Amino acid sequence: MAVRIHIAAAILALVFTVVHASNPSPLQDFCVAVPDANAGVFVNGKICKDPKLVKPEDFFFPGLNKPGSTANPLGSNVTAVNVNQIPGLNTLGVSLARIDFAPYGLNPPHIHPRATEVLFVLEGTLVVGFVTSNPGMNMKNKLFTKVLNPGDVFVFPQGLIHFQFNQGHSNAVAFAGLGSQNPGVITIANAVFGSDPPISPDVLTKAFQVGNNVIKKLQSQFWWDNNYP
Repeated sequence: MAVRIHIAAAILALVFTVVHASNPSPLQDFCVAVPDANAGVFVNGKICKDPKLVKPEDFFFPGLNKPGSTANPLGSNVTAVNVNQIPGLNTLGVSLARIDFAPYGLNPPHIHPRATEVLFVLEGTLVVGFVTSNPGMNMKNKLFTKVLNPGDVFVFPQGLIHFQFNQGHSNAVAFAGLGSQNPGVITIANAVFGSDPPISPDVLTKAFQVGNNVIKKLQSQFWWDNNYP
């Protein structure tokens, strides 16, 4: 028994050592190693400014009170405020966005690979939801959905497909807080049907169980991006 306890303790110690030695989660899609330091960047994609050169403007972004244009096929506009707009957010692990919706506007199914999102509805009525990851053999992904009114808050867990739809006859406005200074966004339809180069139709016809003509039609159309800096 004592030997087993010692072995278990040794295994746990090894596990905790490995976990402690692991790298932090990257804030970009990938980080390819290079032998030349001058050709590389830090793992979070940003290099720190000399503190003596930092200015108040490095922590400032104006105009988030102004609505973004929803004159596009989706009827929505995402104004992102992350490390690319506010350099001072670098390493701080937070960002935000304003989302404007025309009547029946949609922020289409997408994921944030590096952040959980907390959505606050300021105006209008939104139908929102997220879908769980694959649960197991012969089980369906579960949809969690809710109708949100002004003042309501909803959470979208990191990495899960989610959406927001304005079901009202008037405009809607929401603000989102995200748990990363560079949360990233992958719009599902754009990524699958609008990639460059395109995914082979043989792959997509098999995956979606539809005819080749359907896939080619989807790949030939323009996939609108409603995310703006």
